[in-house]
Amino acid sequence: MSLGASLPPGDGAAIEAFLEAAVAERGAAANTVAAYARDLSDFSAFAAGEGGMMGADRAMIEAYLAGLEASGLSASTRARRLSAIKRFTRFALSEGWREDDPTARLSGPRPSGRLPGTMTIEAVERMLSVAAERAARARSGSAAERNAIRDHALIELIYATGLRVSEAVGLPREPALSGPETLSVRGKGGKQRLVMLTPPARAALRRWREASDARGPAFCKSPHAFAARSPGQALSRLRAWEIVKALATAAGLDAAAISPHGLRHAFATHLLEGGVDLRSIQLMLGHADIATTEIYTHVLDARLRSLVAAHHPLAAG
Repeated sequence: MSLGASLPPGDGAAIEAFLEAAVAERGAAANTVAAYARDLSDFSAFAAGEGGMMGADRAMIEAYLAGLEASGLSASTRARRLSAIKRFTRFALSEGWREDDPTARLSGPRPSGRLPGTMTIEAVERMLSVAAERAARARSGSAAERNAIRDHALIELIYATGLRVSEAVGLPREPALSGPETLSVRGKGGKQRLVMLTPPARAALRRWREASDARGPAFCKSPHAFAARSPGQALSRLRAWEIVKALATAAGLDAAAISPHGLRHAFATHLLEGGVDLRSIQLMLGHADIATTEIYTHVLDARLRSLVAAHHPLAAG
């Protein structure tokens, strides 16, 4: 194999060039770029003793994937790693850095397709009730009470719209906190979509605006709807995850099975159960491919089968 003269020196430079192209040519989101960087760096470390990523052949990639499985990584994680390697290898081929693509006919593990912790309507209502009660008791304006108002606004927002947690914490202060009926959201790949806000979510966001305004200039002048304590920073995804877990625990639910992503799934599943068509749910979730949205039909089918088995008079027979 003869490599093109434009080959960057070492895997690190090649990965950096790939990441820059992902942003410039495909508008890859920051989270996607970060995931590519982590996954390719891990593979680069594996390939370091065998000539690096540019010398990787099919056998090396298969050995890498087998090692990931042996270490206990999930099928979805292994599939994501392979996807990153495939994209990088195609990029290297297009740049003339290598003359073959060892990933062309390489199929990886198939993710299970299961939804993590789909919540019942009752469970969501219990969490919303706890969050609303805590926010309603906030009177003195202490940091803890303002946080209770913020937490209520965040959980109402995610369940009302099905936003990804990164989209929720990344919302700009205007117009999100003015309580609009719709919000324009920038999702994966920089794609814009409109989401509807329920009256409870709008009211909770307006109240959070009032509370954050009273918190001082660092918050009322922040560009972020959910500002962090550090000036100019937004609430982190990890902190949002912790907030949802804490509310689940306070509601008497199994916090281990509940997450912000679980609220997003609940949003979609409950809409489907209520008769909303799959195409509309796809648009609201911001899925590029409706096949991604079709996973919710399996959840609904399972619930319907369970209901029939429990309540149909002839089911026992």
